[in-house]
Amino acid sequence: MFPPVIKYLLISNIGVFILQFFFLDTLKSGSVPVGDLFVKNFALFTFESPFFRPWQLFTYMYMHGGFSHLLFNMFALWMFGMELENMWGSKTFFIFYTACGVGAGIANAFLAPLVSYIPLNVPTVGASGSIYGVLIAFGMLFPNRYIYIYFMLPIKAKYLVIIYILIEVFAVASQSQSGIAHIAHLGGGVVGFLYVYFILNKGKPKFFEKQGQDKSVFSNFKNVFEKKPEPPKYEPPKNVYDANFEDLSKSKYEDDMRRDEKEAHEKIDAILDKLGANGYASLTEEEKRILFKESKKLR
Repeated sequence: MFPPVIKYLLISNIGVFILQFFFLDTLKSGSVPVGDLFVKNFALFTFESPFFRPWQLFTYMYMHGGFSHLLFNMFALWMFGMELENMWGSKTFFIFYTACGVGAGIANAFLAPLVSYIPLNVPTVGASGSIYGVLIAFGMLFPNRYIYIYFMLPIKAKYLVIIYILIEVFAVASQSQSGIAHIAHLGGGVVGFLYVYFILNKGKPKFFEKQGQDKSVFSNFKNVFEKKPEPPKYEPPKNVYDANFEDLSKSKYEDDMRRDEKEAHEKIDAILDKLGANGYASLTEEEKRILFKESKKLR
């Protein structure tokens, strides 16, 4: 449900949001609110802005502009990223997530000003660029998984990805001034595609998972609450003495026993004949030993 990287990303994003909106905005450094200084240093500005700092390419993705912004991003991260981390491993998923976020930041800081006007003092925040990369990766690896829009309308992941990309391309082409960083979204999605195709899949054309294509994206969540079948009860192996020995007379083992028993009788009979004719003193030490040994077998 909550693999390590997903869990820590949720905690860190929520923690930064609480710190920013509930603590830093109430503090002041001189006459300047500490919250403003926090945004100026860690949110992402375009490369033309005097506030631009290289580390902002990493820090901006842990900041959000409001509760709904945080909620939708974190929900999408958990819903689509959970299965990716479980499949790839935590280290690979974290590198992928960070690469998508940095790629989205580079696109927004360096390419967006060339396409549309962005005020120098307006920062960009949010994990949406990384989320787009996660969404693209999910659509590539699980193209036929059903995703329920508003929990009601089913649509396959590959079609949902195409719709989202077309929306972003149309927004960029129309130079929409909605306040949404569309270039960043596209940048994160492009990095996600290239990372999966060339690095994780090493450029092989067949990289779609073949198992579980008909499942819903919520199948793992649903399975948590479903009653699991009882494991089979342990049954100890049957005792060897419970075996059926009715055909033992036909076995080689009994033939050997009968042969040994017959030889023992013949040896003892010969020694007993000598004993009856000449007495015990006439027996050699070897004959006494044989008599003692073979007589034990016949008890």
